[in-house]
Amino acid sequence: MKTMKIPVAKPFLGVEEADAAHAAVLSHWVTQGPRVQEFEENFANFVGSKHAIAVSNCTTGLHLAMLLAEIGAGDEVICPSMSYIATANCIVYAGAKPVFAEVGQDYNLDLEDTRSKIGPKTKAILVVHQVGLPADIDGFRALCDEHNLILIEDAACAAGSVYRGKKIGSHSDLVVFSFHPRKVITTGDGGMITTSRDDFAARARLLRQHGMSVNDRIRHEAKTVIMEDHLEVGYNYRLTDIQAAVGIHQLHRLPWLIEERSKIAEQYLSAFKNLPGIILPSVPENCSTNWQSFSVLLDSESKIDRNELMQVLLDRGVSTRRGVMNSHRATAYAHRNESLPYSEMLEDRSIILPLYVPMTEEEVAYVIHAFTEEILRLS
Repeated sequence: MKTMKIPVAKPFLGVEEADAAHAAVLSHWVTQGPRVQEFEENFANFVGSKHAIAVSNCTTGLHLAMLLAEIGAGDEVICPSMSYIATANCIVYAGAKPVFAEVGQDYNLDLEDTRSKIGPKTKAILVVHQVGLPADIDGFRALCDEHNLILIEDAACAAGSVYRGKKIGSHSDLVVFSFHPRKVITTGDGGMITTSRDDFAARARLLRQHGMSVNDRIRHEAKTVIMEDHLEVGYNYRLTDIQAAVGIHQLHRLPWLIEERSKIAEQYLSAFKNLPGIILPSVPENCSTNWQSFSVLLDSESKIDRNELMQVLLDRGVSTRRGVMNSHRATAYAHRNESLPYSEMLEDRSIILPLYVPMTEEEVAYVIHAFTEEILRLS
């Protein structure tokens, strides 16, 4: 089998997206405008939420979610450490403290460890639908109701994923998505907040544009002179119309992209099911995943060194990534001297394999062949 070079991920962008961006540029309306509104309406309809508010990225969206939930100095928010560092950072941006809890084998926040971390300063629980697999929303909602806490969903990876028959984005009052190129759909960068609360939607739209009382599009279309006010200190967290134009077409492709990603994941699951020393991802019956990533765990009995495995695969042209990072091990949070043994084990013993659309049959076969050979050789 000839050597190939296969990335771990890449976005699917076609002529339609390029034409849409081109048309937006030529329209001369390139900042937040009519295409952003269209993208928001389409996204809200897609996930089944009353409102969708486009923002510059998921991190800024999570920051706004903290502000909408009135989280501030002296408050604590429980979240997983096993998540990209933005999850914890957005809590710090609001002046609050992230309290790290353990995750389960699915990388998602563990309900009972979260319960044990609730204290008098706890204001909210921030769950993450890691690698696109939905967390136990009902379990965490019940826990929040029991302790009068706010539930916020970091759905950065979960566009199109489904929990109990409803798409992620329709279950809670504050859900935030990412459109980074590593996600299933992309706008280059960008994010979206979904909510069914009118007050949250109105304030999010205010805060993302410097607290301005009237947005640029309304002033532009007005037949009389409008003098705007700035009602509170806000932020420049806007998405551009160029990005939204791309997002409109990406959202249209999303069901097909998930279907194609699922086919690749099923090939991996079938090919690797009898390999020794590994644990494959599983999807509970009450949900479906968009397969944002395909992560394999080396079990506790395996003698394989994960980093060595990554290197030999890279030598064969197959790019991989480590399992999801632990924020408490990053230098930014190392001063807290925390230990989360299970989360740390998952980071150290998991490997993310290439999964993107379109992967050719030859590329999928190459990854399967290389991974299988190296697992058997190193075992």
